[in-house]
Amino acid sequence: MKHLDLSVNVDHVATLRNARGGTHPCPVEASRIAVEAGADGITVHLREDRRHIKDRDVERIRAEIAAPMNFEMAATEEMVAFAERIRPPYCCIVPEKRAELTTEGGLDVLRAGPSLREAVARLSAANVRVSIFIEADAAQIEAAAAIGAAAIELHTGTYAEGPVADRPAQLARLQAGVVAARRAGLLCHAGHGLTYETVTDIARMEEVTEISIGHFLISQSVFEGLPAVVRRFKALIAAARGA
Repeated sequence: MKHLDLSVNVDHVATLRNARGGTHPCPVEASRIAVEAGADGITVHLREDRRHIKDRDVERIRAEIAAPMNFEMAATEEMVAFAERIRPPYCCIVPEKRAELTTEGGLDVLRAGPSLREAVARLSAANVRVSIFIEADAAQIEAAAAIGAAAIELHTGTYAEGPVADRPAQLARLQAGVVAARRAGLLCHAGHGLTYETVTDIARMEEVTEISIGHFLISQSVFEGLPAVVRRFKALIAAARGA
C-alpha cells in the first residue's frame, strides 16, 4: 500500500500558551519535536480571531521546520494574501464560523460562489497545492475538482465523534468519498476528531495519502509526552497499512 503521511496539528499547543500569555508552550518547538518523533508534516489553522495560532507562529514554523506545512485557512482576502506571502507547500481551505469551538463540517463548495474559485486559482499560481476540507459527498467532491483543487480532506468528525453503532455506515460513506475523489483525479486526505481508537479504519483506506490529527494528539501528550504519542500514531498507521 502507498505511504500514508501523518500531519500533526499544533494549534492547541498555542491554545495552552494563549490561556496564560507569554511564550510557553511554544508551537514552533512542538512542531520540531513532532517532526523529530516521525511526523511527516505540520498543520496549522490561522483563524480570523487568532484564537490559537498567531501570524508569527505560522511564519516561524514555515521558516524553521523542515517538514511540509499544511496551512489551513478560510477563503478570505486576508488569508489568501497571507498564504501568497509565505507560500506554504500545502493549503487546506476550510469553512470558518466565529462562534464555533472547532470546525463543524465540510465546506459547501456547491454554494461557495466565485470567490472560492478565485482563491484556489491565486494559491495555485503561488505554487501552493490546494485542498478543500469537505464532506464525503460525490457532488461536493466533483465541484472541488471543477474549481481547480488538487486534493480534498475528508471530514472524519462524524465518524470519529458520533455513536459507535453508526461507525460502519459512516465508514462506508467515507469510503465512497475516497472512490469519488479518485474518479475526480484528486488526492485524498482525511482528518478531524481522530484518536487511537478511530485512526486505524481510516488508515486502511489505501487511497488516503495524509491524515491530520490535532486535538487528541496534543491532549494525550499531556499524559504520554509528544514524541510517544506521535510514535504511537505512526505505529498504528503502519500496522493498518500492513507495514
